[in-house]
Amino acid sequence: MTTLNRRKALALMGASVAASGLAAPALAMNNKIKVGALRFTSHAGNFVAFERGYFADAGLDVEFEFFQAAQPMAVAIASGDVDYAVTAVSGGLISLADKGAIKVIGGALSEEEGIDGQKFLASDAAFQAGVKTPKDLDGKKFAVTQAGSSFHYMGSKMAQAEGIEMSFTPLQKVGAIIGAMKSGQVDGWSIVPHIAKPLAGSGAVHIIGNVSDYLPDYQVTTVFTSAKHAADERGMTESFLEGFSRGVDDYAAAMIDNTADQDAMVDLIHKYVYTDRPRDKAAPSIINGTMRLNKGAALNIASIQDQLNWFQSEGLVDADITIEKLVDTSYVDIIGA
Repeated sequence: MTTLNRRKALALMGASVAASGLAAPALAMNNKIKVGALRFTSHAGNFVAFERGYFADAGLDVEFEFFQAAQPMAVAIASGDVDYAVTAVSGGLISLADKGAIKVIGGALSEEEGIDGQKFLASDAAFQAGVKTPKDLDGKKFAVTQAGSSFHYMGSKMAQAEGIEMSFTPLQKVGAIIGAMKSGQVDGWSIVPHIAKPLAGSGAVHIIGNVSDYLPDYQVTTVFTSAKHAADERGMTESFLEGFSRGVDDYAAAMIDNTADQDAMVDLIHKYVYTDRPRDKAAPSIINGTMRLNKGAALNIASIQDQLNWFQSEGLVDADITIEKLVDTSYVDIIGA
């Protein structure tokens, strides 16, 4: 008896697929998957793909699981509780990749010149005490979710560039950081604009700089999956990336390129982001969160390498981890090489 793995089966079925007019990812029809997400505008590619049927067109039955930080999402991918996710590179993600548990397969949110991006913030208490620029955070407390998070990376790279020292305060969740900033328990933070701008508008914090000034072309978030899915479920993984990329295209057309209906896109995103606010109150924050999502989930490999180098230099991950351990470059275009 001959046993066929998925790849061989796809090869044998290629002729019939071509005859039927279906793309190869349609072979994944009716695959039920869980997608990890945060309730951020920057995760809109997934929300659009779900709401407009692009995942369904690609043969995927998607259920979202929502998280409040990056590292728990990486653990969920490694354990098999979630199939695909978009999140920032963290020390936890890199360590799980080193153990052969996960792979980065694409890029999502990125800093791009000409598009408003992430901000450095000062609490009102710190601002009133003289913290007017990122350099003024010397000797101050800088909030992060966890040690080895993207917040830690951004703060540390800024501190290195400015020649200052800060103490990093882990508070686990974005909500806890916002509370600590408002109460003056921490002095500084960096966050996406749809959170930064409303907080600054309320007077609770002050915008004192741009992350892009220190990290141009920063690949803020990545698309990732389990190493098993990347290796053994290529059809399903390509289907996910196909649906996600179509969602990203619609998002960019409406929110960045102004070639599609922005109001309709805001309505869609509001189903997932700022759901506790009326639409008219949520819309400005959703619009403020508009940043570039990479077309076709292209990945800036130079930025990922810089992040890996930083985590290693800080002793947060093993020094011998290679980019090949972290990234499967076979799925999407690689830029910045």
